[in-house]
Amino acid sequence: MTRSRFRVTGRVQGVGFRSWTGRTARALGLAGWVRNLPDGSVELEALGPVERMDALREALWKGPMFARVTGVEEQSVGEQPHSDAPGTRDGQDAPPQDFHIRF
Repeated sequence: MTRSRFRVTGRVQGVGFRSWTGRTARALGLAGWVRNLPDGSVELEALGPVERMDALREALWKGPMFARVTGVEEQSVGEQPHSDAPGTRDGQDAPPQDFHIRF
């Protein structure tokens, strides 16, 4: 499992980018969140298997119909142990189980 934070720039606010990202990430079985930033970009963090994260990265460059993506920056947040059980593991929070929009 890998976790990355992305910053997507271009015409990505006011075009349904957050909702589209949530649907796309859920369809890929990823967990995490997405939110608008004050500078007009969109930030998201996602957690999942490497192959599915690769698919998300590729999809972010396309975005929804009315978006115009000019950049996708990625910062690795690190590898995560796989756990299907909710709760904590070694004193750390378990990975999120859903992908949601932050306001």
